[in-house]
Amino acid sequence: MKSTVIAIIFAGVIIGGAILLSLKGASTSVADSAPANNVTIVDGKQIIDLSVKGGYHPKNSVAKAGIPTVLRFNTNGTFDCSSGVRIPSMGISKNLPPSGTTEIDLGTPSIATLQGVCAMGMYSFQVEFQS
Repeated sequence: MKSTVIAIIFAGVIIGGAILLSLKGASTSVADSAPANNVTIVDGKQIIDLSVKGGYHPKNSVAKAGIPTVLRFNTNGTFDCSSGVRIPSMGISKNLPPSGTTEIDLGTPSIATLQGVCAMGMYSFQVEFQS
């Protein structure tokens, strides 16, 4: 009898935890898929800020085409594969430090969507350049 009660409680905890994790994952993926306000223009240069740890945040950014642009990666205790960033269409491959800021000059992008991935291809980000 005692072992049956313990087994039922254990199963309830496991099922409840799985439900909570799936709900948290669903809300995170919806919020992360919307473009964020992480683009600024300073002294005629466009800066796109991305936080790097367990992926790239925000995942989607919208910027203006035809402006000199810098992609700024901010790391803080990042030791996963997102610390190795690749932008295949531009031939860029860079290892980011565990903590700090790294800038990658993108030149003056035209209207297009720039896609980047981590070193293992698990995490991605994109920047949509619009007129």
